[in-house]
Amino acid sequence: MPEAAQVLDFVAPVGRENLAGRVYDELRAALFEGRMRPGQRLKIRDLAAAMQVSETPVREAVVQLARERALRLEAARSITVAGLSLEQYLELRTIRLELEGLAAEAAALRIAPGDLGALDRANTALAEAEEAGDATAANRANWAFHHTLYAAAAMPELLSIIESIWLRNGPMHTFLYPDARPTYPGRHRHLDIIDGLRARDPRATRAALCADLMEGGANLVALLGRMERDAAWNTPA
Repeated sequence: MPEAAQVLDFVAPVGRENLAGRVYDELRAALFEGRMRPGQRLKIRDLAAAMQVSETPVREAVVQLARERALRLEAARSITVAGLSLEQYLELRTIRLELEGLAAEAAALRIAPGDLGALDRANTALAEAEEAGDATAANRANWAFHHTLYAAAAMPELLSIIESIWLRNGPMHTFLYPDARPTYPGRHRHLDIIDGLRARDPRATRAALCADLMEGGANLVALLGRMERDAAWNTPA
């Protein structure tokens, strides 16, 4: 008998209009929000069942995400979520500081009141999720905060580049809770970002965003270092 499809809870059913695009967008959201973990094995059949679609649009989306280096196709039916080495994570962080810092500066000059409200709500949701120990909700709220900020820059080409990096960076956030929860020497840097935006101060907004990336990710950098050292120690000579 054929193996039963595995029930997946990190993707949702999609509508029928523009089916291929909706499947792709749902998988991208799962990656952005850290709903998939690095190294996780996926099956097209399981994804199709979870999204209540045929396998064809799922296969097309998986191939596209493999081209974008978010997924790995190691064989005809072997699909895994790509991870990052510590070296890769640090290199991408260096790039993110420049690109996301630029977006933060631009957003400070163009932010609309509705965007400020959305940022407040996302940050409140993040704080509540962390307090409740809900890692899934925390990662979703964090992505909502950052994506709202970068979209407010009104620079669609820049946003597209940032999203391409977050496709690979998002799954790494599954390591944040509980082992590498972001910590800060003072208050949460998201509050400083919002203050910079309200003041229409590009320099302050960029500085707060860069501090968020450096301070908020410090525990993850340390964890990745320990994981790589442990892997090297346990590898036979």
